[in-house]
Amino acid sequence: MASNLKFTKELITFLGKAVIALLETLVFTFIPRPRKNVAGEIVLITGAGRGLGRLLALRFAHLGSVLVLWDVNKEGNEETCRMAREAGATRVYAYTCDCSQKEEIYRVAEQVKKEVGDVSILINNAGVVTGGDFLNCPDDLIEKSLDVNFKAHLWTYKCFLPAMIANDHGHLVCISSSAGLIGVNKLADYCASKFAAYGFAESVFIETIVQKLKGVKTTIVCPFFINTGMFEGCSTVRPFLLPILEPEYVVEKIVDAILKEKVYLYVPRFLYFAMVLKSVLPVKIALLLSDFMGVFNIMDGFVCKKKKH
Repeated sequence: MASNLKFTKELITFLGKAVIALLETLVFTFIPRPRKNVAGEIVLITGAGRGLGRLLALRFAHLGSVLVLWDVNKEGNEETCRMAREAGATRVYAYTCDCSQKEEIYRVAEQVKKEVGDVSILINNAGVVTGGDFLNCPDDLIEKSLDVNFKAHLWTYKCFLPAMIANDHGHLVCISSSAGLIGVNKLADYCASKFAAYGFAESVFIETIVQKLKGVKTTIVCPFFINTGMFEGCSTVRPFLLPILEPEYVVEKIVDAILKEKVYLYVPRFLYFAMVLKSVLPVKIALLLSDFMGVFNIMDGFVCKKKKH
């Protein structure tokens, strides 16, 4: 009897909180959610030397943030640093860091803490792609994908999350991928790394909820292929549903999600629907849909470039 009463009480509490959360969601569907001010926040961006990382740096420069730029490519990173200053950033720090090396991440992180301060917004953006049938992928490139696309997230969290917890203030941003939601032909190692990054970020997010760290936020970003050169040669047969995305558009969406403290961001919006279909459709129909959408052959035209991440 006592257990039934406890269950009933917990059920009523859950339903009440669920209704409140639903009403809040409906309100912010029609009324824009307020954006937080990131002026003066210390924003660390990995993979800042080109592409999405560079554009994110320029966007946060306009918002008055203190920028900490990491990239293995010193020349590209310094160019981003120069562009950020021209865009209005008053404090920009560029560090050469190979995100595939744990000890180097730890070393540079300590340097950042001493020279800049506690990072309050961490954007794990650095990434590499191999591309090709799994059995033909060299072991060292598979290890590189896992090290940069996933393991670097572990080590950067270890470095910067403790201060966020101590201050109950911070924002963890994981740049995953649509390939972190759905397996893609000829991207086995890349998908594995992006699924792992997504799962890790989501798990730490749950930890912050359980620990009642209301000031430590998480945003997990899953974009479709972006026109940055990383997936050069790839094309889509259904561009009205799954277009190759322009990086400026994706950056606008990412920054908006961070400022509004959204937990999940899928771009384009069709990916939300695709995830529902993946969950409810029989496997054979889901595979037929993937074939219809051109997912099976999207990597056929891929041009592999030996670029530093």
